[in-house]
Amino acid sequence: MKVCVIGAGASGLMCAGIIRSKGHEVTIFDGNEKAGKKLFITGKGRCNFTNASIGEEFLHNIIRGEKFLLSCLSAWNCFDTISFFENLGLKSKIERGKRVFPNSDKSSDVIKALLKHCEGVEIKTNEKVVSVSKTNKFYVCTNKGKYFFDRLIIATGGKSYSDTGSRGDGYFFAKEFGHNIIELKPALVPIELKDKFVAKLQGLSLKNVNLMCRCNGKTIGEFGEMMFTDKGITGPIVLTLSSKVNRYDNLKLSLDFKPALSHQVLNDRLLRDFEGSKNKNISSVIKGLLPIRFVEIFLEKCEIDPDKKVNSITSKERERIILKLKEFPLEFKCFYPLNCAIITSGGVDLKEINPKTMESKIVKDLYFIGEVLDIDALTGGFNLQIAFSTAFACGQNF
Repeated sequence: MKVCVIGAGASGLMCAGIIRSKGHEVTIFDGNEKAGKKLFITGKGRCNFTNASIGEEFLHNIIRGEKFLLSCLSAWNCFDTISFFENLGLKSKIERGKRVFPNSDKSSDVIKALLKHCEGVEIKTNEKVVSVSKTNKFYVCTNKGKYFFDRLIIATGGKSYSDTGSRGDGYFFAKEFGHNIIELKPALVPIELKDKFVAKLQGLSLKNVNLMCRCNGKTIGEFGEMMFTDKGITGPIVLTLSSKVNRYDNLKLSLDFKPALSHQVLNDRLLRDFEGSKNKNISSVIKGLLPIRFVEIFLEKCEIDPDKKVNSITSKERERIILKLKEFPLEFKCFYPLNCAIITSGGVDLKEINPKTMESKIVKDLYFIGEVLDIDALTGGFNLQIAFSTAFACGQNF
């Protein structure tokens, strides 16, 4: 049997090697000059290729596609992935957040292992698939030639990081075969703000804060670290929040600088601080609660003169300070574009895919694996594990 895989990324390489081991003739097409181009930059070049979480702990990190993935994740979990790479000579280590990295800290070693796994597979790089169709067989037309195959696997990835070849071709091919595409959204992406003060704060990091978003009548919050950019905010809690709220409208953002302290505790602290600093400017006292670069901006939002003496601060002004410490408004403008996103949210409609085999319910012998599907998870190796699990589910059924 002749099998075509479009895309030499994580899922495509994994799946191709499995199918080749079953004795089938496998060809991979990829428009890039080499295989695994997006893998190369994953984890800042270190490639956290899975996360050592299983069961509910893993599922908790899936934003969309949790039920769909139950079957393939139970058939191939993170420890299967770790063992798979170990058998290929790649030793790994588990770090903070259960992220799994190669011992060498080199993403290139992960790619080398996958290429070793693909021994016997014909990998045609610098050959971009232009169109696909099916009569009795699949007709694949590239920029270099025309081919016929018995089965076709689309593993083209999403539409983020277009420089790595993820240009959304898989969605176009899926539409050509009659599949519905769930609207694409950037996920794990920075947020742009309308607030003009953000440019002054570029590079400022905040730790142990709570970023909250009100949308559709509910509040979603993330605790941890974030950082200001020239246009908005980024960092772990921003990226996580972006994945959770990117399908909602009318987003209202706010920042809790002191999530561990209640309004009453903050009030008591301010009263103590004020008592010991009666003749000082309010800006001097606020420096004990906020980064220095934020003080002037904060007091402006509170409508308080930074040079106002502490003994002149009214109870209402103190209440405003407490309110802003617990709920500092950030005016949402938009998410950074798809090309800046780590992951693409949206994709091939899961209702049209068999979750046990990844085969299309619309076109026989057509398969979709990896990020091209309407599946996305949080950062930390979860998305790559999903790529490997869907690849295994597809490949083992050949």
